[in-house]
Amino acid sequence: MQTPTSLTFKMVSEDWEYEQIHRLNYQTFVQEIPQHEPNSEERRVDPFHANNTYFLCLEVDTLIGMVSVNDTRPFSLDLKFQALDMTLDSALDFNKSICEIRLLAVKKDHRHGRVVQGLLTMLVNHCIKREYDLGIVSGTLTQEKFYDRLGFQPFGPVVGAVGAQFQPMSIDIKECRERLGSMLHPELNKS
Repeated sequence: MQTPTSLTFKMVSEDWEYEQIHRLNYQTFVQEIPQHEPNSEERRVDPFHANNTYFLCLEVDTLIGMVSVNDTRPFSLDLKFQALDMTLDSALDFNKSICEIRLLAVKKDHRHGRVVQGLLTMLVNHCIKREYDLGIVSGTLTQEKFYDRLGFQPFGPVVGAVGAQFQPMSIDIKECRERLGSMLHPELNKS
């Protein structure tokens, strides 16, 4: 869907979009957050790529932001946090339909409300439509306030190496939609 600012919000559908996803993954999760080793191609294909549903923000034909969701175990948190099942059983209601929200990335010069607003609107609407009850995320410690504002609750210990540490967090999807309320993009929030 086009917005007046020439931003397009959509689910991934084209091969060239996937290539830009791999490049933005590299810029964000290798160069900015040193979570993975650099490579000469300057692209990173996410190990969960085949299970991810990607939502994009494009400016003409350039990817400027993305977020993904995955509902297939194992999650990336399973690899980062060995006791995920135990924690989900004790701290969270594991009988709920769970998805993992991943790879929120926006190019530095586009980190303003409209891009994140549109991406979150598409993500939340998709999660409601798919009847997910609970979203989990490994939120970077550098963005704790952002996740807190959205209503994510920490569970389990901080994981990762210094410079790339993450807090496992969860959010009730319906509560998230209610909490975001007017923050959701009005043109995209039709469902």
